[in-house]
Parts: sequence; C-alpha cells; structure tokens
Amino acid sequence: MTVDKARIERLTRELLEAIGEDPERPGLKQTPSRMAELYAEFFAGVNEDATAPLAHTISVSRGPAPETLPSGAVLLRDIRFRSVCEHHLLPFAGHAHIAYLPGEQVVGLGALVKVVEILATRPQVQERLGEQIADAIAGSLDTRGVLVVLDAVHGCVTMRGGRQPEASTLTIAARGEFTEPAARAELIALIGAGGAATGTAR
Repeated sequence: MTVDKARIERLTRELLEAIGEDPERPGLKQTPSRMAELYAEFFAGVNEDATAPLAHTISVSRGPAPETLPSGAVLLRDIRFRSVCEHHLLPFAGHAHIAYLPGEQVVGLGALVKVVEILATRPQVQERLGEQIADAIAGSLDTRGVLVVLDAVHGCVTMRGGRQPEASTLTIAARGEFTEPAARAELIALIGAGGAATGTAR
C-alpha cells in the first residue's frame, strides 16, 4: 500500500480551512501538495518488511574473510534517524546505536541502517521503535545478543507543553546475553551513554 497523496492534499486543505486559514492565499496554495510529498517520505516504511535488509547474510567461517571471526560484539554507532510521534504527529530525531554478538552469520552494516530507516518511517513511539529494531535483528540473525540504544529529541517535548528544548530521551532494548546489565556495560560506555543502563529489556 502506498501513501495516498491526493487524499492527503484534500485533507490538508480541510485542515487549513478548519484553523481559519485560506488555502488559496499565495503562501498556502502549494502547501497541500508539499504536505503530500512530505508524508510520503515520512511514512515510507508503513507496511514495508523491516527484516528484508537482513535476508542476505555472510558466513563467517566460509565467507570471503574466514580469518576475521569477531571475538566480541559488532557495534554500529551514531545512526542518524528521524521519525514522527504517533501521539501528536510531531517529529522526533536523534541517533541509534546497535550492537550484536554474531554467530556463524553476519550482515552488512548498511543492512542495520536500513532496518532503522524502515521502522522509523512510520508513526512511532521511541520505546517501541527500539524494541522493533531489536526484534528484527534478533529474529533474523543467529545472534547471541542484541542491544539497541536510541537517543532522541522530541518535538512534543521541545515545542509544546513544558517546552524543554534541551531535553532528550534515551531508551534501551536488549535481547539475549545483553539483557544482563553487566554484559552490556562495556557497550554502554563505548556508545557514550554513561551510566544510563536502565531501559526496556526483556
């Protein structure tokens, strides 16, 4: 299912009229079409399979570089992402940090980035986003542990209500060996999240 741009344009016109604006005035005349393009980009991940990028794996022992078997976790830091909070449809953005303990199969690092992009381009809440990323990786790779740390700034916190422009939200999702705080402590330090070892884990 693709985003219905024509419907978004019609509804944007209605929204502008509902707040007392004139959608035909020069500054707003192109807004409905701009919103349709924006929403098509922001919500491109709706109904897309987030595990698809992980389908192509590389054998560690029989692959092109069998001498490079990782002895510890693979950690990819500072993946920039942006999403839209499903509560107010305001943006939130930040960085994702992903680590996993590989087994026989590893995956290209770009595939991890794509998983984040697919799941972030849906109406989301940060806590669920981290859990979905962890589930996608744990369910697709023969990993012994997965850790996902998200650090983001939310428009619903910085732009409305208490308006706290410096506030950011940190969440942790863990699977396998990384559900134990001691097992993930080194990675938390490497990520630079300090002692923030609390979060969603199961």
